[in-house]
Amino acid sequence: MGRGRQKAKDAKIARQLKYTQHGADLRDLERELISRDAAKPSDEGEEYYDRWAEDED
Repeated sequence: MGRGRQKAKDAKIARQLKYTQHGADLRDLERELISRDAAKPSDEGEEYYDRWAEDED
């Protein structure tokens, strides 16, 4: 494919992305993030605290 054709194709795609509505389902995103947080162990923060506490001593 020649450079002119590729440039035109890229411009078409950019135009489509710019002017089309991309409806994001924020509720689905929120549920996904909450489920990830719930899956993490609760003592993860304590590991970082302990590591930094040892460095200060």
